[in-house]
Amino acid sequence: MPGIDFTDHPHRRYNPLSDEWVLVSPHRTKRPWLGQKETLPPDNRPSYDPTCYLCPGNERTSGIRNPAYESTYVFPNDFSALLPGGASEDMPGTGILKAKSATGECRVICFSPRHDLTLAQMEPQDIRRVVDVWAEQISDLGRKYAWVQLFENKGSAMGASNPHPHGQVWTADYVPTLVAKEDQTQKQHFEAHGKPLLLDILDEEIKQKDRIVELTEHWALIVPFWAVWPFEYLLVPRRHVLRLPDLSDAERDDLAKILKSGLTRYDQLFETSFPYSMGWHGAPTDSEDRAHWQLHAHFYPPLLRSATVRKFMVGFELLAEAQRDLTPETAAQRLRDTLGS
Repeated sequence: MPGIDFTDHPHRRYNPLSDEWVLVSPHRTKRPWLGQKETLPPDNRPSYDPTCYLCPGNERTSGIRNPAYESTYVFPNDFSALLPGGASEDMPGTGILKAKSATGECRVICFSPRHDLTLAQMEPQDIRRVVDVWAEQISDLGRKYAWVQLFENKGSAMGASNPHPHGQVWTADYVPTLVAKEDQTQKQHFEAHGKPLLLDILDEEIKQKDRIVELTEHWALIVPFWAVWPFEYLLVPRRHVLRLPDLSDAERDDLAKILKSGLTRYDQLFETSFPYSMGWHGAPTDSEDRAHWQLHAHFYPPLLRSATVRKFMVGFELLAEAQRDLTPETAAQRLRDTLGS
């Protein structure tokens, strides 16, 4: 039989990081779109909003007033999903219906005092400050918790409750489900091959070039071979790094630059402030040996064809297997073209 034509033939791709498959249906990009279109919210935010509970000097819903901060600002989440004190015992029962106690802390990171600046719009030196704060949060909270999740939900399409650019930190006294999957796959690969899984994948991606969006001295930004979201990113350091605090000054400077350019590509693709959910995955901060880990960040943006057409995870995807139409190779080329490289 002839080989798979990635540009026209339905096929499945394997995600070695999550041990899952995704169905790719490139021929479906030819169909007309008659589905839902989003209404774009006006993006005319002021640099300061007196009604915003994240702006400097304003009072939050908890009654606590923010200081007049002038740089990246971190504070405890007023509505934390996890709390430091919880039930001390697991749920008793037969073993079929299980429940366990869960403890942790949640914080909010305001990237800038400016209400109107996203990460893509900030200067590299200011993004570098965000990178340093991310690393500080890992170092601080990792002493107490097994997992520290840094993430950002940008835009109302991804459920952001406030337009002031900000991220979050959730910690947990356990290793969460998706992270545990990545831990297992990376450990198995490291034991079999003696090299981190993502660095072996990165070597192959650099050889093939089709899915590389940007390559710098210290970082690689790619649309992964197994991407589910239309313009998904995987951001990986080019050397073996376990966690954000392990990055050198040069790597942090380079990270700030590639974050700005990568997110600018998003904004220019459909000429809109691109919504996404992103988050860092580094080695868990428990006492286990995690030498098999490789630091990386996932970016999951929902926009499909334009600023008003988004991808929904429904039907076959909810009930059977993830599926996408636009190939990762096409997505990467379109993202490269936005900045002419």
